[in-house]
Amino acid sequence: MQDDTADAPEAEAPEVSQGADHRPDHGEAMRIAEALLFAAAAPLSAEELSGRLPEGADVEKILQDLTELYALRGVNLVRVAGKWTFRTASDLSFVLARDVVEQRKLSRAAMETLAIIAYHQPVTRAEIEEIRGVATSKGTIDTLLETGWIRLRGRRKAPGRPVTYGTTAGFLEHFGLDAIEDLPGLEELKGAGFIEGRVPSDFSVPVPSDADALREDEDPLEDDLLQPLDMHQTEAGEE
Repeated sequence: MQDDTADAPEAEAPEVSQGADHRPDHGEAMRIAEALLFAAAAPLSAEELSGRLPEGADVEKILQDLTELYALRGVNLVRVAGKWTFRTASDLSFVLARDVVEQRKLSRAAMETLAIIAYHQPVTRAEIEEIRGVATSKGTIDTLLETGWIRLRGRRKAPGRPVTYGTTAGFLEHFGLDAIEDLPGLEELKGAGFIEGRVPSDFSVPVPSDADALREDEDPLEDDLLQPLDMHQTEAGEE
């Protein structure tokens, strides 16, 4: 009797895809990112997180999901100065008030000077005084430099080559801003009560920029710079 199975074709083995797109477990990647953000001493950028997460992890999706996950919790994931960090929910700040170390408040002169630098940067000390209408003491500038909120940018291409000042990433982090462009505009300032009374028709709030690149009217700082050249100005008249 002839064996009909002799000529039967062999069963083909199932094909195994060699080019399958391997992606890490999204939930596990979220847990890792969450741990990194909690343990970090300073805000982390998306690039810094990407270097610590499993290869192929969708960092933008992870940050979006974590932001939504913590939106209604006691801490929120927020973006400041282009980086990500956990912060106490703003409506719960009163709960922690008793544990906050009381710090010396900035003087009115320092606050005015900081605001002028933030909105008008790069700006020199003489330009700050022209806007304020009074002299600005060396101590005021030194205080702001010590806080890490302002920095020396360069020197103005003008007689005396005065130092120009600008804000830092520390300024953005302290005031909870993602970018300098998030500073309030004219209408927001009026609504908050910072600008009262009738405003002149030609009055405007400048659009701030903290770009690192020097402008055409700025020269780089010298390597041996220790003190701004304009520090000899009088401290009298500060308010």
